[in-house]
Amino acid sequence: MSESVFVYKGTDRKGKQVQGEAKGASTALVKAQLLRQGIKVKNVRKKSKPLFGAGKAIKPQDIAVFTRQMATMMKAGVPLVQSFDIVADGVENPRMRELIEQIRDGVAAGGGFANSLRQHPKYFDELFCSLVESGEQSGALETMLDRIATYKEKTEALKAKIKKAMTYPIAVLVVAFVVTGILLVKVVPQFAETFSSFGADLPAFTLFVLGLSETVQDTWYLILGGLIITIYLFSFFRRTSQKFSDGVDRTTLKLPIIGNIVYNSIIARFSRTLATTFAAGVPLIDALTSVSGAAGNAVYRESILNIRDDVATGVTMHSCLRSAGIYPSMLIQMTSIGEESGSLDEMLDKVATFYEEEVDNMVDNLTTLLEPMIMAILGVLVGGLMIAMYLPIFQLGQVV
Repeated sequence: MSESVFVYKGTDRKGKQVQGEAKGASTALVKAQLLRQGIKVKNVRKKSKPLFGAGKAIKPQDIAVFTRQMATMMKAGVPLVQSFDIVADGVENPRMRELIEQIRDGVAAGGGFANSLRQHPKYFDELFCSLVESGEQSGALETMLDRIATYKEKTEALKAKIKKAMTYPIAVLVVAFVVTGILLVKVVPQFAETFSSFGADLPAFTLFVLGLSETVQDTWYLILGGLIITIYLFSFFRRTSQKFSDGVDRTTLKLPIIGNIVYNSIIARFSRTLATTFAAGVPLIDALTSVSGAAGNAVYRESILNIRDDVATGVTMHSCLRSAGIYPSMLIQMTSIGEESGSLDEMLDKVATFYEEEVDNMVDNLTTLLEPMIMAILGVLVGGLMIAMYLPIFQLGQVV
């Protein structure tokens, strides 16, 4: 039974008024607990949850930190249930604390660590649960948690780099769009009123900008609404349509610069996941099934499943990788060495580290490249609009 937080008021043995909070499964149990402490309870009630600010959403980074903390506690010899209590006490996010307490209650009730995690599939995928279950069965849970923690940390760091690479170009486009919109809606109309009294023909560039400004003023709500609807529909079909999602995955790999970053991240994730599962003693066939789900791209998900089927018939994995034609030679060669030497997990770990560094370098280079590009794009947009507005004034000065 899960515990709740109760607020109480009462008097201690000296008759002094006291109040505070206590955890318990019910009001009666809390009263009994306080009575044993020498507190005569006058009022006790369940603490109400705040309407707002009930805690931030649980992020994958929170799960990675939780895993690392649990691995540290168990390596230090702290019992499993007590480890949950210690970790939960140090968590600031109420939702994460509640999740840890629910897992602790499941373990304390005899459900097992992996089974308790499976009750929360939103935060713990089947790969995570399978690795924990493998650690429980082998009696090396602390070692397995350490491997999982390293895997989660590396994976989340890689995702953060990819997100950074994707966010920067989008931010450039948004800034350029907003600045241009403000100039066309607010600034250009002021010049248009001035030009109406000139009584002379305006330059073609100026007329073009004025016409564009009028169009934006008349249809800005349609443009903005169209953008919002497009973004919503893209997000909706990305979540609900497997065919559409697969098409986006294939297109992403063909994009300049971004495609290379995504490709390297997929290879790094493939190598890291397979190294972790194989080192945990998971059979290669089952490991490849888990890896296909963690690939993050339809092209490689299908390819990995095909490799799994071929490996099941006795074909070596490096031969399957070579036949697929979409994997780098370094991965193929290191896999071949690992299969021959019996150290496949170590070789894959080296490949993962190499490609993670490649992603890191490519993202840094992209950031360095985009910084002057931002200035150039904004300079062209703002400068072009200003030139269009001042051209008639320059011509007027020449006439005078």
